[in-house]
Amino acid sequence: MEEHKGWYRRDLPHYDAANVTQFVTFRLADSLPQSFLQQLAEELKNEKENLEEKRIQRIEEYLDQGAGSCILREPKCAKLVQDSLQFLHENRYDLIAWVVMPNHVHFLARFSEEQTLSSAMHSLKSYTGHELKKLHPEMDLIWQSESFDRYIRSEDHFLGRVQYIHENPVVARLCEHQEDFPWSSAFHPK
Repeated sequence: MEEHKGWYRRDLPHYDAANVTQFVTFRLADSLPQSFLQQLAEELKNEKENLEEKRIQRIEEYLDQGAGSCILREPKCAKLVQDSLQFLHENRYDLIAWVVMPNHVHFLARFSEEQTLSSAMHSLKSYTGHELKKLHPEMDLIWQSESFDRYIRSEDHFLGRVQYIHENPVVARLCEHQEDFPWSSAFHPK
């Protein structure tokens, strides 16, 4: 069994601990071009307060505009990722909420003592990347190598993340009501 790492860093900081609920975002490799990240860094260079929150908000807004190949807009691709999220439920984590957007995925899950965040993400991205590559052999790389995760700190934080996940397709103008979007836990209530 892989050990939980606590705080660790690759390009982004991660927190991996037992019995922690995590909000996780991962995205297609072509969804966020380097030029946008450089422009964003330039625009935010003089920001002093809430820099990381502003950066994340701008990235989310950019992703919701549908940048990159957006292969997850295709029902076959979205279903593959959604089915994989659900398959790993109870095997790797307790899946609470999810949405498969055209170029990124958000999910909220609780990781047990037996399963680490990094091993679950490796399983999920490895399998779906391999299967998506069969459907889109023209793509050199399917997923961005790193995911964004944030551990849930309070009940308000938890409720806010569930609402964010379910409202994301509405905000991105993919549907009028959250329960109308087929690649979301709002469409598939437990």
